[in-house]
Amino acid sequence: MAHIHIPDEIPVRFLERSSKATMVFGAMAVLGFAAFFMSLQQDAVAAWSSYVANWMFFSSIAMGAVMFAAATTIVKAKWNWSLRRVSAAFAAYLPVAFILMLPMLGLGEEFFPWIEKMEYDPIVQKKAAYLNLPMLRARTVVGLLVLFGTALYFVYLAVRPDMGLVDETKLDAGQASWRKRLMSGWAGQEQEEVRSWQKMSRLAPAFGLIYATFMSFTVYDYAMSLDPHWFSTLFGGWYFMGAFWGGIALTAFTALILRRKDAQVERAVGIQQRHDIGKLAFGFTVFWTYLFFAQYIVIWYGKLPWEQSYMINRSGEGWGAYSLTVIIFCFLLPFASLLGRKAKMNPTWLQMATGIILFGLWNERYFLVTPSIVPEYSSTAMMFHLGTAVGFLGLFCLSVRWFFCTFPMLQIWQPMQLPEMLEAELPPVEAVG
Repeated sequence: MAHIHIPDEIPVRFLERSSKATMVFGAMAVLGFAAFFMSLQQDAVAAWSSYVANWMFFSSIAMGAVMFAAATTIVKAKWNWSLRRVSAAFAAYLPVAFILMLPMLGLGEEFFPWIEKMEYDPIVQKKAAYLNLPMLRARTVVGLLVLFGTALYFVYLAVRPDMGLVDETKLDAGQASWRKRLMSGWAGQEQEEVRSWQKMSRLAPAFGLIYATFMSFTVYDYAMSLDPHWFSTLFGGWYFMGAFWGGIALTAFTALILRRKDAQVERAVGIQQRHDIGKLAFGFTVFWTYLFFAQYIVIWYGKLPWEQSYMINRSGEGWGAYSLTVIIFCFLLPFASLLGRKAKMNPTWLQMATGIILFGLWNERYFLVTPSIVPEYSSTAMMFHLGTAVGFLGLFCLSVRWFFCTFPMLQIWQPMQLPEMLEAELPPVEAVG
């Protein structure tokens, strides 16, 4: 860790506000949700499957990015000092994601096949304690309140100490207003930094458990239950670790965009940061593939009809070709793109590779949901799915851009170092005599 250089003074940099960007992203949101309502007239089941898949993708990568910030807190990482705030920024989308979840609470027989099967299917009836709408809605609301609330509190702890280090006279009205809110009960700069770091260190491991638990419930309820006879004990892990991988890719992708917009950020997100986050993106490419194959090989080898149904629905005509694109974009292309050392350090190449990962995960979320309730792949439905994605992307970009315009793009304060970590960085003392 001794070779990791963190500047003594980190510049205060905000993303410049832009009414043009706000108009563009706002227009994307309007057009996207217009496409969703049009698709409702064509095929309500396909439209809602698209909505749920897009919600799962954008909410999961936002949560994955915040979880990535928490994971680096647990291990006391220093290499990502210039990326911490980028990872935390995606918490700004979580309140939007919660609001976008509310229409999903009204889903019924048109989306969940187990509601109809509950009347006559003895296998589904044995799952009635879990598969019922009141319990599902309660799990969704309470689970997301706990999950998103924990993530927002973690980001609040990360941002609060910065408020004492910014010059109030150089802030615009929005920045000054949020600075005033976050500094309520201010105890002094040093005390705030120590208190935030101590709380973040205690909260991060608990956050990891909350993340794994409620992300699993989400994918069980809105993806696995759509094929009510099928189950996989790996399904939850596949989903939340895929989200974590997406959070790493999203952090890298966004940091590389910010590098082009600000010279100070360009210097801060250097070769070391690009190389390290590129290695993580590459490593989790392999891990995602391992989880996918671990599910597939057991199902294929066991040849149990209930287990095979999930793969059969996704390997037939139409869906089979789509499933192949998921493997290509989630494994083959990112694996080949990030295999070399230079690829991880080249900003353009790394951004392209992480963009491929995000596109692959977007396809994977549709792969998780739609084939279970839509028998045949439809190019028309896919066009509406793309349109719905544009709407979600517009709101996603609006919320994250607001964060970077309101709070510093680089974390100004840096966590205190533990004595044992400092001792590990000291040069060895030569023996005397």
